[in-house]
Amino acid sequence: MAAFSAVELYALLRLRVDVFVVEQACAYPELDGKDEDALHLRLLIDGETAAYARLWQPENRAPRIGRVLVSPGHRRKRLGEALMHEAISACEAHFPGQPIALSAQGHLERFYRSLGFAPTSGEYVEDGIPHIDMQRPAGHS
Repeated sequence: MAAFSAVELYALLRLRVDVFVVEQACAYPELDGKDEDALHLRLLIDGETAAYARLWQPENRAPRIGRVLVSPGHRRKRLGEALMHEAISACEAHFPGQPIALSAQGHLERFYRSLGFAPTSGEYVEDGIPHIDMQRPAGHS
């Protein structure tokens, strides 16, 4: 695992803010204190982050995949699917034998179902956007 340079970290955080705060019009603390202990996955195209996900394990809970994004200039190329396959594989390697959790935006429930995730909550609104908690059982193929 390699550390981010200051330039790479700035670009990554800027992309997250551009997508989650500006594009989705959500005023919330994007810098939430979870990045330092997380595994960060990036799909780079020509040195630019095209897709990104963050993996971490909250204390006494299932590991989580979060902050999943595809940059606006790289959408509609199935990069989200490729990224999620990598994220699932990384979770299985780093947190073997454990289910994987995530909080999905409501309109993406079908996408996450296709990857083996099932709802574990009803729909709720977080930062003005409908979400649903989902989990993928350990050992799901």
